[in-house]
Amino acid sequence: MKFMLSMCTAAAVLALAPLAAQADVSANLALTSKYKFRGQDQSDAAKAVLPALQGGFDYSSAGLYLGNWNSSVGFLGGTEMDFYGGYKGELAGFGYDVGALYYYYPGTDSSGNTTEIYGSVGFGPVTAKYSRVVSSKWFGVAQGKGTGYLELNAALDVAKGVKLVAHLGATQFSGGARNNGAVNFSDYKLGADFDVGLGFTAGAAYVGATKKGDWGDINKSRVVLTLSKAL
Repeated sequence: MKFMLSMCTAAAVLALAPLAAQADVSANLALTSKYKFRGQDQSDAAKAVLPALQGGFDYSSAGLYLGNWNSSVGFLGGTEMDFYGGYKGELAGFGYDVGALYYYYPGTDSSGNTTEIYGSVGFGPVTAKYSRVVSSKWFGVAQGKGTGYLELNAALDVAKGVKLVAHLGATQFSGGARNNGAVNFSDYKLGADFDVGLGFTAGAAYVGATKKGDWGDINKSRVVLTLSKAL
């Protein structure tokens, strides 16, 4: 039995060796003045500045990828953990990406846990992406399955070490979520990233969302400053 197990293990290692040779593993760490997700505050909306520590890991091989990203938040135990995987590639000059993403909030309250599937197409500095909720809830909102999010992102190098970034997004709730009080809204971001050396990037952006009258100050526009490090 031990011999057979050893043989199977050796065979698996040999089979995965070509993928391992092509694999890329990276990590990232960031400190941001205010965590906003799709234009909405993820911490106390009464405070314009409430730093969040963020970071994660990524593994990719032959177009396949797996990753984890984490952030401190102001609800559901204080931590958000995202797990994702998918496949990306390029065809006729267009980049594409398809995958799934699970938002997990550790603790006894699992109401905010949400799963999305997504697909994106990009050309040059512009990328369009669509995400759709496949779990029963949208971040705690009942009957959120089927809620969609369409976004357009652009990143343009304008000088050495300087990149302008822009984003527009729209959340379209499912009929069930709207019946439970959810109101469709749009979000936006305009900013710049600066390569400050040694793998560090400093970013400044104006971020917010519409329908503040329905959602309150979590949709308020903010100036967000971020310092990140690629590892």
